[in-house]
Amino acid sequence: MLADVAIIGAGPYGLSIAAHLRAANVPFLIFGEPMENWRTRMPQGMHLKSDGFASSLFDPERRLTLRQFCADRGIPYADLGRPVALQTFCDYGMAFQKEMAPSLDRRMVSLLEQVPEGFKLTLNDGQSVQARKVIVASGISHFAYLPSEMDSLPREFCSHSAHNHDLSQYKDREVLVLGRGASSTDIAALLVDQGASVEIVSRRPVIFHDPPGKQPRPWWQRLRRPNFGLGPSGRSALYTLLPGLFRYVPLRRRQHIVKNHLGPAAVYFIRSKLEAHVPMHSGYRFESAQIKDDRIHAQFVHQDGSIRKFSAHHIIAGTGYQVDLKRLPFLNEALRSTMHLEGSYPALSRSFESSVPGLYFVGLPSAGTFGPLTRFAHGAGYTARKLSAHLRARRDASS
Repeated sequence: MLADVAIIGAGPYGLSIAAHLRAANVPFLIFGEPMENWRTRMPQGMHLKSDGFASSLFDPERRLTLRQFCADRGIPYADLGRPVALQTFCDYGMAFQKEMAPSLDRRMVSLLEQVPEGFKLTLNDGQSVQARKVIVASGISHFAYLPSEMDSLPREFCSHSAHNHDLSQYKDREVLVLGRGASSTDIAALLVDQGASVEIVSRRPVIFHDPPGKQPRPWWQRLRRPNFGLGPSGRSALYTLLPGLFRYVPLRRRQHIVKNHLGPAAVYFIRSKLEAHVPMHSGYRFESAQIKDDRIHAQFVHQDGSIRKFSAHHIIAGTGYQVDLKRLPFLNEALRSTMHLEGSYPALSRSFESSVPGLYFVGLPSAGTFGPLTRFAHGAGYTARKLSAHLRARRDASS
């Protein structure tokens, strides 16, 4: 069997691309558990950082939006000012998959190799398929990053925030949360709800997003700081509206922007809970840790040079995600080693194609080429439109 296109991954990007390819009559296969990262890795009870209007998946007609899904089911919704519950987003994604990508094959791809006809995908049941073109839309979970000082610690004492779906295990436990971004602060707030004793330690102080005003912003504020999905900011608006031009920015500048734009910050709606229940210590860098008496004892260095030690039952590290193609377990080493990189990101064409003809990367790995937009689910719209048009044109040219 030789498919024209195979999509690896069924999250917001994979499903949105599938919906567009289906509408464009481009034959494809799509593999993976729908919304897997969101349903099985994000902490239960959390709310999305994105506004409601920026949390939809994308079909070409914009028929099945999050707004429409909530209206059909009587779920409270607002474009702005009402946080979207993770469970609502997952339910919406599952409904989107059933309607827009009903042909989804829930088997996982365990190996991707290049063959003369294109690519061979070996599935987790041992069967294989071949495709002329492959789109890697596997999400962020493979790129969860732990600093080298923490990577060797036993996982029963230290884990990444992406590996803490069920926080009830920490009831009546003492937990140290590292980091000041949304992942760290969300987990800290949810741990309070679970009856854990929580402290946050970070290099810089926790900052909070401003809450939306009770009244719509005046027109001059909307003009000066428009919000097209990544928050009210002129720069964010530029990155949202013109991702195709980002690749022309010099490489070092691109890398700086992707790393630093929309940096770590906590959502406004957990501020009161954190300030009331969670001590937050800033200015500290993790140095080392040891296990003793069924606890983890961590040593930190303050920016003034002083040493401070913390003891807890567990450390959760909200240390973010770093793109490294070596961490994609299904990517054949021979294939990976031939790929041109820009830093740690794959170098991509304006159509998301890597230096390996027919192999495409979307989502976080494409941020080095298309900018901050594709770090977020909201970037699936631009990606699906651009990539489906490209693949449709290639189909038409070969027919």
